[in-house]
Amino acid sequence: MYGAPWCGDCVRSKALLDRLKVNFEYVDVDQDARAKDKAIAISGRQSIPVIVFPDSTYLVEPSDLDLTDKLIEANLLPSTESME
Repeated sequence: MYGAPWCGDCVRSKALLDRLKVNFEYVDVDQDARAKDKAIAISGRQSIPVIVFPDSTYLVEPSDLDLTDKLIEANLLPSTESME
């Protein structure tokens, strides 16, 4: 995930990934100019967050619902124990 601490959408998406216990790498584009350039190259836009998935697809500024749907589609949500 390419983002910045001042970006509300980044904070929200990062919190969702943390809450869902999804493993991810966070790259602060404010701290790394090459990362900023890479995020722009991936998405073709200067918007963040840019969230890249193992299959090389990506989402830019996703809603929580869109991000959750993509995580399910990509089979990236950790399995949970049955309550039975």
